[in-house]
Order: sequence, then structure tokens, then C-alpha cells
Amino acid sequence: MPDAGTAHDDASLKRVRALGLVSLLTDASSEAVYPVLPLFLANVIGAPVAAIGLIESLAEATAAIAKVFSGRLSDRLGRRRPLVLAGYSLSNLVKPLFALIPSWPWALALRVADRLGKGVRTAPRDALIADYAPAGKRGEAFGLHRAMDTAGAAIGPLVAWAVLALDPAGYRTVFLISAIPGTLAVLVAIALVRERAQRLGAVVDKPTVSFRGLGRSFAIFAAISMLFGLGNSSDALLVLRAQDLGAHAATVPLMYFAFNVVAASLARLFGRRSDRVGRRRVLVAGFAGYALVYAGFAAARTAWAPWALFGAYGIPYALTEGMARAFVVDLVPENLRATAIGTYTFLLGLATLASSTLAGVLWDTVSPAAPFAVSAALMGVAAFALAVVKPLRAQGV
Repeated sequence: MPDAGTAHDDASLKRVRALGLVSLLTDASSEAVYPVLPLFLANVIGAPVAAIGLIESLAEATAAIAKVFSGRLSDRLGRRRPLVLAGYSLSNLVKPLFALIPSWPWALALRVADRLGKGVRTAPRDALIADYAPAGKRGEAFGLHRAMDTAGAAIGPLVAWAVLALDPAGYRTVFLISAIPGTLAVLVAIALVRERAQRLGAVVDKPTVSFRGLGRSFAIFAAISMLFGLGNSSDALLVLRAQDLGAHAATVPLMYFAFNVVAASLARLFGRRSDRVGRRRVLVAGFAGYALVYAGFAAARTAWAPWALFGAYGIPYALTEGMARAFVVDLVPENLRATAIGTYTFLLGLATLASSTLAGVLWDTVSPAAPFAVSAALMGVAAFALAVVKPLRAQGV
């Protein structure tokens, strides 16, 4: 018969799975849209690459700003669920509207609205995962959620590929179909996502309006991550690079599928690994892995190269995407978890704003390979900095 601790751990992971199912369905919707949206904008609407970079930059900046305010609000209210539901609902409402747009400024408005929804939900959702998970299984919990999220992200590109294989001009059909899993995601969130029950005897102070309580270790990690983020431009550039190297538009979603399959299969494994050896080691490997993949995109010269690079891309993604947020939670007090995640992702968003804008300009004015070479260098420096910085002290374990 399982002991009380084991039963509690199982219940915690069950709650994480409920959130993971919502993310799975949302990403099935989102990742049907995102791999083909830059192709639609470039090939159908005729948007320049600089405009696509601007769209992605402003969209991610909107998400970043929303994350910091949403995280602070969640901590001040002591509630996560309302913001999680609102964010998922907004994102899943606007994606099918891409089917109706006549020009790229409309795409900008919809991407901003979509990313606003992501910004509203992300910090409260990640704080809810941390609330659910025992400290000794925090990496596994974040890895489990990331694995389910990324499994949905593998389904979406398959749908897009099937539609475009049947109708090479069927971009708008893809956008309309995205409404199906998006609607299911909202319904599942309403039915299954719950606040964490207050632990018996636990007293959690409300956070102040100051960010000083996040601490020096958080500030150091955020600064290194911003350096990494300056190189981590939007995945839209990876999609356009694949087409630039000779890949057919209809096959690009399959490359994205390969990337997501690799990431989904490794995320929970790397999460467990981080619980054993420490999250910083895992993150250093992830930052270095990103640098190698982006260097590969810079050096690539053949149409088959993006297939291998997208597959390889799944490894550093699994090493970093959930683990960075788990590390943030480790570094801050419990009552500032959502604030810390929101602040961290806000700072990354600022870096992405600069990164995607610069990448689009470098593509148009220098060469398609140039933004990836610059990104690889920045990511490599960030990996080295994280490896050599003095140990970062955990507060939130």
C-alpha cells in the first residue's frame, strides 16, 4: 500500500497532467498555425522578412509585458486559475481569425492578441505547477508539463502538413481547423484546472510591490538568460531559413513535427535529471546545444540540412524550456513564484524583441545566414557565463 508521501506525489502529478492536457490541446492548435504563418505571410500576402521579424518581436514583447503584470497580480491575489483560464481563452479565440486577414498589419494585430493571452496565462500557470509539485520532484513536474505541451506541438504541424499536401494553397484552411483543439483546450481548462489547496498550517505572505525580494541569484540568472535571449530569435526565422535552403513549404511542418517529437520525448527525462544533478548543469548543456544548432543553420547549404537541424533543435529545447522556469522557482521565495516567473519571462521578451527585429534586418541587409551566426555566438557566451558564475543559492525549494 503506498505511503502518504507517495500518494501526495501522485496527486500532484495528476494535477500537472490536467494542466498539461490543456497545454497539449492549445499547442495542437497553435503549432498548426505557427509553422505555416511566416510562409503564408511571405508567399501569399507578400510581407518582407523584416515585417515578419517585426510582427514576431512586437508579439513576444506584448507577451513579455503581460507576463510580469499577470505574475504579480496572481501572487497578490493568491489565485492562479482565473488568469490561466482568461489567457487560454483569448489565445484560442483569435488564432482561427488568421483565415480572414488580407494584409500583414492584420496579422500583427492577431499575433499581439494571441501573445497577450499567452502572457496572461504563463506565469500563473507555471506558478501553479510549482505549487502542485513537491520540491524534490519540481524538475520532473515541469518536464512532464513540457512533454505534454510539446506532444501537442507535434500534432499541430502534422495537421498543417496534411492540409498543405492536399492543397498547397490551403493556409487559411489550416487556420480554421485550429479552432477545434483550441475550443477543447478551453473546455478542459474549465473542467479540470483547480487552485492548489492551501497546505494545513501554511501561511503565505502577500508579496510587496518591489522586485528586490527576488534576490541576487535571480538577478544573475536573469541577466545571463537575457544574453541568451538576444540570440534566440523567433522560430519563424528557422522556418524561413528552411525554405531559403530549398525545402518545400508543405514539408516544413514535418520538420517542426520532428523537432517537437524529440523535445516531447526528452523533456520529462531531463526534468528528472535536473532533480538529481542540479538544474544549472542541465541549463548550461541546453544553452550550448542551442548555440550548436544555430551555428548549423548558419552553415547549412543543402535542402536536407534543416531536417537534421530541426531534429537536433529538440534536444536543447527540452533541456531549457521547462527547466529555466523550474530554476527560477528554486531561486525565489514561495510567495513570489508567479512574480519571479513573470519578471523572468518579461526580461526574456525584451531580449527577444531586440533579437527578432535584428535578425530580420540582418536577413534582408546581410544574408539569410547572418542572423544565425550572430545568435550562435551570443548563445555560446551565455552558456559559458552560466557555467562559470558563482553558485546560485536556492530559496524556493
